[in-house]
Parts: sequence; C-alpha cells; structure tokens
Amino acid sequence: MSVILAFIVLAPLLSSVLIGLLYMFSITKKPLRKHWFTIPALFAPFISFVLGLSGFLYVAKYDIPLHFQPYLWLGVGEYKIYMGFLGDKLSLFMVLFITFVGWLIHLYATSYMSEDKGYGKFFFYFNLFLSSMLLLVLADGPLIMFIGWEGVGLCSYLLISFYFQDNANVVAGNKAFIVNRVGDLGFLIGLAILFFYCSDAGFSYATIAAKISTMPLWLMELVGIALFIGAMGKSAQIPLYVWLPDAMAGPTPVSALIHAATMVTAGVYMVARFAFLYELIPTIGLFIAYIGAFSALFAAIIATKQSDIKKILAYSTMSQLGYMFIAVGLGAYSSALFHVFTHAFFKALLFMGAGAVIVALHHEQNIFKMGKMRHVTPVVYMSMLIATLAISGIPPFAGFFSKDEILLVAFNSGEYLIWGIAVCSAVLTAYYMFRLFFVVFEGKNAKHAHYPHDVSWVMKAPLVILAIGSLCAGFVGLPSLLGGSHLIGAWLGEWGMRAVHVSHETEWWLLALNIAISLLGIGIAYKKFSAYDFSKHQEVTKGVVYNKFYVDEVYDFLFVRSIKKLSEFFAVNLDVNIVDRFIMGLSYGVIKLGHLVALVQNAHVRLYALIMMLGISAASCYLIYVLG
Repeated sequence: MSVILAFIVLAPLLSSVLIGLLYMFSITKKPLRKHWFTIPALFAPFISFVLGLSGFLYVAKYDIPLHFQPYLWLGVGEYKIYMGFLGDKLSLFMVLFITFVGWLIHLYATSYMSEDKGYGKFFFYFNLFLSSMLLLVLADGPLIMFIGWEGVGLCSYLLISFYFQDNANVVAGNKAFIVNRVGDLGFLIGLAILFFYCSDAGFSYATIAAKISTMPLWLMELVGIALFIGAMGKSAQIPLYVWLPDAMAGPTPVSALIHAATMVTAGVYMVARFAFLYELIPTIGLFIAYIGAFSALFAAIIATKQSDIKKILAYSTMSQLGYMFIAVGLGAYSSALFHVFTHAFFKALLFMGAGAVIVALHHEQNIFKMGKMRHVTPVVYMSMLIATLAISGIPPFAGFFSKDEILLVAFNSGEYLIWGIAVCSAVLTAYYMFRLFFVVFEGKNAKHAHYPHDVSWVMKAPLVILAIGSLCAGFVGLPSLLGGSHLIGAWLGEWGMRAVHVSHETEWWLLALNIAISLLGIGIAYKKFSAYDFSKHQEVTKGVVYNKFYVDEVYDFLFVRSIKKLSEFFAVNLDVNIVDRFIMGLSYGVIKLGHLVALVQNAHVRLYALIMMLGISAASCYLIYVLG
C-alpha cells in the first residue's frame, strides 16, 4: 500500500516529462493538436487525487502512517539517507486538497490557455509544479522536503516569467526567484545545524524529533528562526513578501495554483511539520505570530488602494497567510491548517473568477476599467460573490469558521495585541474584497475598451465546484460551540485542537463580534462602491498606500543599488587595481623571464659550447679551491 505515495508524486512528474517530449516534438518535427497535451495534463493530477484518497482512507481505517523508501538517495560511508515518503495524517490531509483543487485549476487552464502558442510548455511547467509540491508534503525528512521546496521555487520562476517576451515579466520572475533564495539561505542554515546535531540515525522527521531536545535552547531558537526565514520567503511574509504581487505577471491559472494549493502554503506546512521543535521554543512561536499579524494588517491596508484585480487578490493571500502564521505561532496547528484548507477553495475560486473576468474583457486587469460584469457573466458573478463572502468571514461560508477559530485562539492565548491586529485586518479584508466585487460587477456607466463576452463552460464548471466548496468546506471544522466536533482537529491528532479556556458565553460574544466587524467592512464598501459611477469618479493613482508604502523603492535603494555600487567599487578598486594588476604583473614577469632564458636557448652551438666550457671551468676552480 505504501508504494502509492511514490506514485502520487510520480504521476504529475511523468506527465510533465511526457508533455515536455511531446512539446519538443511539436516544435521541431510536426505541430501536435492540443489534446495531446491536455489528456496527460488532466489525467495526472486526477490519478494523484485518487491515490491520495485511497491512502487517506487506509490511514483512517488502520490509524497507521504509510512509509515508503524506494532507494538509497545519499550514502557516505555508513551514513545513509533514503528517498523516503511519509503518508501520515498531516501529509495526506494536504495531498487531498492540493490534488483536488490542483486538478480543477488544470481543467480551467485548458480553456484559459487554449489560444496560447506555448500551451504544451505551460502544462510541462504546471505538472512539474504540482509534482514538486507533492514531494514537499510527502517527504519523510527535511532534505527530501528541500528538493520539493526548491522545485516549487524553480517552477514558480518559470511560470511567472512565462511570457518572457515582455521584459517586465522576466524581472518579476527574477524577483520571485532571488527573494526566495534569500529565504532559502535561512532554511539551509537551519537544516545544516539540525544535520550536525540530529543525523546520527538518519535524518527523518522521526529521528530529528527524538534528538531535538538534546540541543541547547539557544541553538533550537536559532534553528527555529532560520527555518522560519525560509517560510517568510515561500509564504510571502514581512519582510520577504515583495515578490508576491509581481508574481501576477504569470498566467492567471499560475496565480491560482501558487496562491491556493501550492507554493505559498509550503511555509505554513513546514512550520506545522516541525511542531515538535516549535513546541520547545514558544518565544520563537510568539515571534512568528507577531510577524503573521503585522503581515496580515500591512497587506490588507495596501489592498484597499490597489486597482489591479490580481494584485488585490495577491495581497489578500499575504493577509490570509498572516492569519495562518498567527495560529501556528501560537501552537494552534489544526486551526492554521483548517484555514489553509478553506482558503484553498475560496482563493482558487477568486483567482479563477478574476481570470474569467479578465478573459471576458480581453485581458483587462484594472478594476476601474471593468464594471457592469454582473449581466455579462452571471455564473462568474455568483461564484465570486460566494468566494468574497467566504474570505470576508460571513457565515455559513467556509472562511468564517476557520478565521473565527484563529481569532478565538489569539484571544484565548492572552495575546490581545495580536487579536486586535487580526480583527482590524478582518474589517479591511471585508472592505477591500467587496470594493473589488462592487466595482467589477455593479459599477455603472463603464466604458470598456472592447465589448465583453461570456467565457466557456470549461472555465465556469470548476468555478461552480469551488463555489460549493467555499460554501460547505467550513462545516468540516465545525466547533463544539455550534454543535460540531471539529473533524479536522480530531483527524490531525498531534497537530490537533488546543484547549480553549474561555466560556461559551465569551465565545458567542467573540463570534458575534467577528460577524459584526465583517459586516462593518462590507457596509463601508457598499456605501462607497455599490453604485460606483465610472463617469463621475476617477481612479486614485497616488498616495503612500497606493504606492505600497514605497517598500520596493526602499529595498531598491538599500539593497539593489547599494550592492550594485559596492560591486562596482570592488570591480574597479579590488578586481582591476589589485587582482588584475597582480595577475598581469606576474604574467608579464614570467614573459620577461622567458625572454631572458630565450637569449641563452637560441640554438647556437658555439654559444652552447662556450657555456659548457665556462661551466666546466667554474666547477674546476671550485674543486681546486676546496681540495687545495
């Protein structure tokens, strides 16, 4: 049974290889019809989902994790690391919604990318992306996880810069790649320390957990910080978030896959996977929670003034990830993972709905050049409404239950500043999401550059399925307060629910407050934008918030320009004036010495005889002097 873990990863990987070969054939030999790429592209994630579901049911029945080690990956003397796959409750939980939502995004992409010349290349990257994420979550140790970790980083770079003919897209891809390398340096430092202290009997999560307590506390805290720096990069938290908005340069299905099911959730999963470490260093956990809280608020503030529909959703992802890090930082891993689960549905729906609107308007992304889309795309309208209600925290939609639980965790922990920041973020989330919704679908007197049209059912069908998920997924984690048993917390076991020490009366008050603040945000948006008249209002394109607090400009000044000037200084003063002069001077010296030797080595026999006679004479004189 355990072998299915390998095939969950191999299915999209082999599909990616096949699509890549077919694409090479199509551009060098004979153009192929799109169904040659579509069939393996759709078949692979579906197979992974079916295998993941069978593994999930097996673990549910026997309560035994699956473990598979197909071959030796690294062997140095007696030390061995195997390519290992672990199918426990956490990893299989992740696999289920990664593959299901990923499959829906693949289906959607077949229509979205249907007219693109790089159709085959896109699905080559897309399936490789999914395979890398599955390897990341199914790895039985951090080294194997790191292969998947770097795989999603590589694929994100390839997909963000997919339209490389536009230099801005290449810059966006480079930015994502470089910022993530900064985070990955921290991740590698943490792994190196763990390897030095905890690799006596292998380097799996189980062996690390068994030995981690023998490390000094300060070193455990250093490892915790280093690993979290990696999570900051992958999951776009302050200060390594700046790549995420620019990542919208890629096709919209890429944005949906990155934000809903793969790359950005990797950091949350990693911290949850290392729960055995973070339980021992609560101060670092609190630091993570504060980073999450400030990231949630900061991103929400910026989103209130953005006009690009995809960038608004990108900042909303950063904000929602902040909630997840609040939960893992405070030790409520199941609450964080519950939000990861619900977020996968409504965020995929939001991006795919936005993509449908973009296609309907001939690839227009500015919300202030949209408007009146309610009657053009009614299915997209209803789907986006459900997703917007879900992310805004309105019951009974999925986001309400998971976000309410995180707010309860923050309040229950006694960290009232974190709770207050999260509440403010919730108000802003409801406001900027309904600002987007009202302007795009309800705006009046909009003048479109091109006549809008509806999209195909291949694009709309996944929206309907995700809308059902956005409506119903929250009931899987229904708390006891509302008559449920929180199935996700019960399933996750050691990552499960933390005890809540507030009364039911307080819980009810907090629940009512959470609904009220969401309604407040919606009410403000309704008043300002429900009857938005494009003929009477102009888009605001200035201000500190619109310009994202000039963080990119600050980073450019502090890091890009300063490093460039430093490199130019060293290039002139160290490389040219010192290194080059030394090397060139040495080479010129060798050349001159060669010229001197050449004066003697000139092929004149008489000169050679003279030198021999002089040498013999000198040697004879020396011997006479010594012996005499």
